Amino acid sequence: MPTPVTINIPHHLGQAEARRRLEEGFGSIQQNMTGGFMGMVSWEKRWENDQLHFEGGALGQTISGSIHVLEHAVQIQINLPDLLASIADRMKASLQKQTQRLLGEK
Repeated sequence: MPTPVTINIPHHLGQAEARRRLEEGFGSIQQNMTGGFMGMVSWEKRWENDQLHFEGGALGQTISGSIHVLEHAVQIQINLPDLLASIADRMKASLQKQTQRLLGEK
């Protein structure tokens, strides 16, 4: 059974700018989710309004989730396969840091 990981990150960019930054920087978020196995994972992603749905898989394992861009926050929901569940806390901290960097005031 997949292990859900939820991250809420506040920002002061407004919805449009936060979405733009996440679209441009999603590759770095993907890299954090794969723990360095980026080249082995094939990704599918699609936007529905201001919510990005994604799914990646390799070696019979699937990572799926969504990123919901709100006016003052970004909500990330990831479903990790059992193989990656043991590193969920470390992955969560890394994803939070990377996403905060993407949403940092410029």
